[in-house]
Amino acid sequence: MEDVLDLYAELYDVAYPVVCFDELPVQLIGETRTPIPMAPGRPARMDYEYTRHGTCNVFVAVEPKRGRRQLTVTARRTRVDFARQMQWLVDVAYPHATTIRVVLDNLNTHTAAALYETLPAAEARRLLQKLEFHYTPKHGSWLNMAEIELSVVQRQCLSRRIADPQTLQRELTAYARQRNTAKAAIHWQFTTDRAREKLHRLYPSIPS
Repeated sequence: MEDVLDLYAELYDVAYPVVCFDELPVQLIGETRTPIPMAPGRPARMDYEYTRHGTCNVFVAVEPKRGRRQLTVTARRTRVDFARQMQWLVDVAYPHATTIRVVLDNLNTHTAAALYETLPAAEARRLLQKLEFHYTPKHGSWLNMAEIELSVVQRQCLSRRIADPQTLQRELTAYARQRNTAKAAIHWQFTTDRAREKLHRLYPSIPS
């Protein structure tokens, strides 16, 4: 836990960005009847019936101090998908960074091995030389600021019916563009000192 909190407390350094990474399953839901749009004095109306179109996955990579995020829709959240996201971080999002510090939970796909299973060994090694994984503790995924971003996404973008992955990606891209333009940062206030005070029961005690 303190490893992640100390990372959050560091001053911003463009050469060593801190990127919080997570994923979210999304159910695709369509309409059975065309909704009636809102009009003056009348709210929008939709039928209570709906159709299910399966599920997909949304990856989020957010740089809290810079106020930058990227949301990507995929069919699944496999090791291959994770490896491709890490490749994107290194080659597209932060090509000039010295080291990208990635905060993530302990999902079994979030491993260096996923890159070796997906990519040629030399390519996996090249990427991992620029990546530094910082894992939240077991049952402590709330320490990952990506969860805060996903909470905002769910309230502002996913609280309605979206039927297909293409529409979902279009909506998420528009959401991210607006938030990035506004440089909407996440201001983390839970420090190591507060953790030692509030969560003292989790720290080992030394008999006097």
